[in-house]
Amino acid sequence: MKKIVLLLVVSLFCASTLTAQKKDKVIYKQNWDKQKLFWGYYLGINNKDYKIDYTQENVFIDVTASTGFDVGLIGDLKLTKHINLRLEPGLSSNTKELAFTHIPGGKKDSIREVNATYLRVPLLVKLSTDRYYNIRPYVIGGVSYDYNFSSNQDNPDDNSNGEFRMKKNNFTYELGVGIDIYMPYFIFSPSIRGVFAINNELVKDNDPNSQWTGNVDNFGTRGIFLKLAFH
Repeated sequence: MKKIVLLLVVSLFCASTLTAQKKDKVIYKQNWDKQKLFWGYYLGINNKDYKIDYTQENVFIDVTASTGFDVGLIGDLKLTKHINLRLEPGLSSNTKELAFTHIPGGKKDSIREVNATYLRVPLLVKLSTDRYYNIRPYVIGGVSYDYNFSSNQDNPDDNSNGEFRMKKNNFTYELGVGIDIYMPYFIFSPSIRGVFAINNELVKDNDPNSQWTGNVDNFGTRGIFLKLAFH
């Protein structure tokens, strides 16, 4: 009986403590979600390479990517309690090294370095859960127009002169998950995104039988983005 009474007392103490903690929980930015329109900005890093499809087997291009950066603005329009339409224009930069493993010889013929800085204009739909105290998870996805500032699409020289050419105008889609964390003075919103090309970004060499691009059927960006947003 003493053990039962002790267990009951401990249980009641724990329950009262949890209740007190809930009552003492500070809820930040309680009116934030009532806004129809708000602005913000983001910083981030990315790791991108290319998805490559070939017209025949045994032709391979190895892609080595380095870590790049992202920076941009956020415009968010509330459509319903759980659905927001979001525009996230910004800059994304990254460098990739391409190794054409099927081409013999030195680096002059078998290695190409691709530097790319994109103006990205994603139009996204954000689907959020109900808010739980100061956090609110969400999923996000949509399409983006990407303008490649580093494109040499109009250059008459091709890989025979050491020029690996990429298109200026491209389209991608992205999917991601994140969480809104309500702080005393702002909303901190980290997310992770996957980005995938819709169109073929490669400008083929002038020679249709080029050893660099002749057997490439499709060449498009894919990558992972880590974004840290502040509202």
